Amino acid sequence: MDKEQLAKMVADKIDAALKNSEHPKKFFITANGRGVTDGGDLYNAVLKDVLNVVSVALIDILQELATVSSAKNAEKPAKVSTKK
Repeated sequence: MDKEQLAKMVADKIDAALKNSEHPKKFFITANGRGVTDGGDLYNAVLKDVLNVVSVALIDILQELATVSSAKNAEKPAKVSTKK
C-alpha cells in the first residue's frame, strides 16, 4: 500500500470517527485560559490542525510498520521438510 492509499484510508477513518463523536461545534479559549463553547472559528482551526498532525503521524507509522513487516517476511527462511 503506497502513501497516497494510506493517506486516503486514514482520512476516511478520521472523518468517520469525527462524525460519530460528540464534540463542541463552537469553542474558544478566553484570555484567562478558560474554554467557552461559543465562537467556533478557533475551535475548528485547532481541531483541523490536530487532526492533520494525527493523520500525518498515523500514515508514517503505518508505512513504517508495513516496511518492517515486509522486511521481516523477507528475512524468514523457507521451511524445508526433512521428513521422509
